[in-house]
Amino acid sequence: MRRALALLAALAPLPAAAHPHVFIDTGFEIVIDETGALTHVRTTWAYDEFYTLLISEDMDIDQDFDGVLTEAEKQRLTGFDMQWIEGFNGDLEATLDGQPLTLSGPLELTAVIEKGRIITTHLRAVEGAPRLAGRLLSLKPYDPTFYTAYSVALPVTLKGGDTCMVEAIEPDIDAAMEDMRQQLLRLDKDADLEENGFPEVGAEFATDVQVSCPAS
Repeated sequence: MRRALALLAALAPLPAAAHPHVFIDTGFEIVIDETGALTHVRTTWAYDEFYTLLISEDMDIDQDFDGVLTEAEKQRLTGFDMQWIEGFNGDLEATLDGQPLTLSGPLELTAVIEKGRIITTHLRAVEGAPRLAGRLLSLKPYDPTFYTAYSVALPVTLKGGDTCMVEAIEPDIDAAMEDMRQQLLRLDKDADLEENGFPEVGAEFATDVQVSCPAS
């Protein structure tokens, strides 16, 4: 969360359209079967405290702020962030050797409140279950509009694939911000940001989670 708040402060001089409004710490469980095939990706989202408060008030849950949900509250909360429109990729770019992977919609949904934050998980099946031996899997969580800022601050684990390696390549935040500033400076003050490709800048701030497995 400190990283997210620092990023927000650094972006303060930029137009509102380029500011993140929701901050999510994310993590992954990458599921590899006994043949070395990638079958599923489970994603965890931990929302910031302020957004958690807004959702809790809007959904009338945890109004005593003890973090303990009734069964009815848990049912209301579970899936609140899974109402995806057609074509939405779940704010996750998944590629294998640079080629896009097709993931299913969200499955096995969970939701809790812990330490003042909503934490949800969802599972997605990988179409074709490709083998990973000798190949590079890339997972980039980001919102193209940068309304939501994702930080890979939660664990990234492998279920299966014991010989595979995981590396999280962090973005160059300073370079991404400077590039954004320079692009904005080249625009007329009355220019429509969306028509000029803003706020489609989220990829520049995305962590690249890379999984490499030795060739068999």
